[in-house]
Amino acid sequence: MDTTKEKDWVKELKEWVISISAAIIIALIIRTFIVELYIVDGPSMKPTLQDAERLVVNRFIYHIREPLKGEVIVFRYPRDTSRDFIKRVIATAGDTIEIREGRVYVNDQLQREDYILEKTRTEYPKVTIPEGTVFVMGDNRNNSEDSRFADVGFVPLNLIKGKAVLIFWPVDEFKTLP
Repeated sequence: MDTTKEKDWVKELKEWVISISAAIIIALIIRTFIVELYIVDGPSMKPTLQDAERLVVNRFIYHIREPLKGEVIVFRYPRDTSRDFIKRVIATAGDTIEIREGRVYVNDQLQREDYILEKTRTEYPKVTIPEGTVFVMGDNRNNSEDSRFADVGFVPLNLIKGKAVLIFWPVDEFKTLP
C-alpha cells in the first residue's frame, strides 16, 4: 500500500511541475511577444500620463504594421538601449515636420493637439522624416527629451518596443489610451 501512495504522490508532483512549467512558458511568451507592463517615469507625458502610472504595452502590433501618428509608444533610448522612453508619434517616414511660434506643423498642416497644456517654447526647422524612423515628442513639450534633441533624434522602428494601450494603475485612473 505504501508504494501506491508513493506513486500517487509522484504522479501529483509531476502534474504540478508540468502545470507550473506550462504557466511559466505561456507567461514568457505573452510578455515577450504580446504585452508588457511599464511604469511611467517622469513628467514628460503629462497630462496624458502621470509619473508612476502603470501601463500595458502591446508588443505585437508593430510586427504587423508601423506606428501611426498620435500613438503613444515605448521605445529604447537610442543613446542607451537599456533605457526605455515613452512618447507620442508626431510624424512618420516621409512626413515633414516643423515647429514655429509654438505650434507643430506636419506636412504643412497645423496639428490639433488637444492633449498638450501649453505651446512648445522651442522652434524646430522643417525636416523630412527618414525612412524607417518616426518623430516623437512628449505631451509635456517644455519638459520632454524627444526627437527635437540630438540625443533622441529620429527613432528607428527597430527600437520601438510597443504601443501603450491601457493605464491599469492606479485603479482610479484605469483607462485605454486612444
